[in-house]
Amino acid sequence: MPHTIPPLQLVAALNWRYATKKFDPTKKIPASDWDALEQSLVLAPSSIGLQPWKFFVVTDAEMKKRLMEASYRQPQVVECSHFVAFTARRDVDAEHVDRHISRMAEVTESSAESLAKFRTMTLRNLERAREAGTLNSWQEHQIYIALGLFMASAAVLGIDTCPMEGIEPEKYDEILGLAGTNYTTSVACAAGYRRPDDKYATMKKVRFKPSEVVVRI
Repeated sequence: MPHTIPPLQLVAALNWRYATKKFDPTKKIPASDWDALEQSLVLAPSSIGLQPWKFFVVTDAEMKKRLMEASYRQPQVVECSHFVAFTARRDVDAEHVDRHISRMAEVTESSAESLAKFRTMTLRNLERAREAGTLNSWQEHQIYIALGLFMASAAVLGIDTCPMEGIEPEKYDEILGLAGTNYTTSVACAAGYRRPDDKYATMKKVRFKPSEVVVRI
């Protein structure tokens, strides 16, 4: 696939991106741009392709206020255009695997029977992780892949984001109706457009030199 944007444009977008502290509440993300960002979530890669997540997109003002109270009153929650809660699937089981296989069969126009070996391998890996006590953490780690792709996609579109771990997951679960389900909130991200007076927008990025963090072999 040829470049859809020049390499320098990608680097410029990533340099332009920062964790926005002040969003302009009067500016909303156009529907076409938001549709593309939702697709970045849907298309995010995950281990074994299990997609152990649900993404709650919040634009309702009252819901945002409730979530802000569960986010240590950080204003980004209510000032942004779209607010996303990233939730992870706990205790991934055979039912979830079978849903995935059913979807694989549908998309690839194959039979579930032809995917039997894949099913066995997947269940075996999940059981090993369950026995080791790492199943939930393994699946929760996938959330950050989706978050990173979402933020990078937003930057390419000229949309600001702010990843937020400073939240109270149990309160989020209650507000979003997740209490008692197999999903739990892991992290959140605000998206919209920066205000001109956000001082962090003009600060230089502080990163280690590439030679210190990139090892070419």
